[in-house]
Amino acid sequence: MPALTHRFFKPAHFLIASLLSASVMHCAHVQAQAVQSLQTGPVTSTATWSGRSTVYAPNAVAATSQPLATTAALDILQSGGNAFDAAVAAAAVLNVVEPYMTGMGGDMFAILWDAKNERLVGLDGSGRSGSKIDTQALAQKYDEIPNRGAVTVTVPGALAGWNDLVETYGKLSLAEVLAPAIAIAEQGFPVTPIIAQDWAGTLDVLNANEGAKATFLIDGKAPSAGQWFANPDLAETFRRIAKDGVDTFYGGELGQEIVAGLDELGGLITIDDLARHESQWVEPLSIDYKGYTLHELPPAGQGIAALQMLKMLENFDLSNMVHNSSEYLHTLIEAKKLAYADLARYVADPASMDVQPEALLSPDYLAKRAALIDPDQAMERAEPGSFATESDTIYLTVADIDGNMISLINSVSWYFGSGVVVPGTGVVLQNRGAGFTLEEGHPNQIAPNKRPFHTIIPAFVTRDGEPWVSYGVMSGSMQPQGHVQVLLNLIEFGMDPQEAVDAARFRHLNEKRIAVESLSPEVARALAAKGHDLEMPNGIAFGGAQLIKKLDRGWAAGSDPRKDGMAAGR
Repeated sequence: MPALTHRFFKPAHFLIASLLSASVMHCAHVQAQAVQSLQTGPVTSTATWSGRSTVYAPNAVAATSQPLATTAALDILQSGGNAFDAAVAAAAVLNVVEPYMTGMGGDMFAILWDAKNERLVGLDGSGRSGSKIDTQALAQKYDEIPNRGAVTVTVPGALAGWNDLVETYGKLSLAEVLAPAIAIAEQGFPVTPIIAQDWAGTLDVLNANEGAKATFLIDGKAPSAGQWFANPDLAETFRRIAKDGVDTFYGGELGQEIVAGLDELGGLITIDDLARHESQWVEPLSIDYKGYTLHELPPAGQGIAALQMLKMLENFDLSNMVHNSSEYLHTLIEAKKLAYADLARYVADPASMDVQPEALLSPDYLAKRAALIDPDQAMERAEPGSFATESDTIYLTVADIDGNMISLINSVSWYFGSGVVVPGTGVVLQNRGAGFTLEEGHPNQIAPNKRPFHTIIPAFVTRDGEPWVSYGVMSGSMQPQGHVQVLLNLIEFGMDPQEAVDAARFRHLNEKRIAVESLSPEVARALAAKGHDLEMPNGIAFGGAQLIKKLDRGWAAGSDPRKDGMAAGR
């Protein structure tokens, strides 16, 4: 979704008195939680409030947001593939079963542990803006970058990223890895409940484009829970790629069809833009926290905000705070405000940034930022530090018997991305260009052949140089604040993977506005006294997490009940 916007909630200002009624404190996806079980210290229950227990597996495990994707990952592992093959297979299946979230028409990022070489590797599979962009003409035509339409389509990097993972680290061919997705797209599948609910809210978007309408609506309606849906056009597109390779998309016949379709709608990318695209292997950024190291990918993504938050929080005695108490929530929320202020001002395509990531992660700088947190008063608005110089997403993680782990995220940005499907392809094209700004001189100002600010971020945690946890939290600007909350659940509160994923979350929206799942009246009063404006959590996305933890022997995994997904092992 565009930088620092929130399309997942509808403002619902209400009196503090209404917060005192427990009946209004339930999230749409998260029912009343056993808050008392989320206190400090190890948690000993065998099943969480959601009824899910942590999955333990001796050899391999996968956690995704949809059961068919998890099953595909395990099938690939059973067929001789490794974690990287399985992750791409799952991502391709999610292209079919969660089409409004993800697909080859979007971008992807990954952090992986290469067990053979015992090293952590980052992959930036994002594309650039079109070479036909005229910055001045856009500024004259628009007050801000549109949210939908062909003008928002940037070069899709996901397919190239999938191929690079399989070719560089996998054991199988791309054709073998795509086979499960081809079969499901051709034969169809019964749509799961949460996916059906989200799909039903996209009718205006799909009806605005003939290709999207023909592909994703059945008799003018979104599929309901349990109803079968197939995408034969996407199955055929996958087959073409399996037969001819990804070059058919990046400069070949398929790419020419897509560019021609976009040209009819005012698109700004060319066939040469597709042909020039390359993924980037990158070195993850990291910070240490109490013996653990959190790794995030470098800009143009927002992972640096999670690193900043976590390092600022090291200045506070979180271990002696009660989980999701007013003191705890207030401290995290204020750290989030400071990190996101820097994010909005400084983070963009690395070639355009006027402050280097290393400066934003300086311990001295972050200690000064942390000192701005008033324990008794919420900030109205955080300003970025000074220097001398909505996103709809799937996240998945897989680990295999050899010790390989991968943290992978894939997105078309907003629900159904740009809303554009070139007829006959079955491919949703992302609206990642909406992440640019028209602000003159801003590092993220739109320009030709430039990577936009990105919301989607995978995370990885090591301990003493060894892999420990691979995880992520979906949903636009929720992601960095979600990364920090889930990780602190593990480190500070001793939760197991499923408990860490289930636990109630907050989402800071803007200024003093916050929403918190399963908030007790007492904590609500205390937060209001500190100046926070509390929003109803209903309708607000608190993210969907997937998590794998490496054990001394085997694996443990959790999957978010806020999604239709599951963790499973073998």
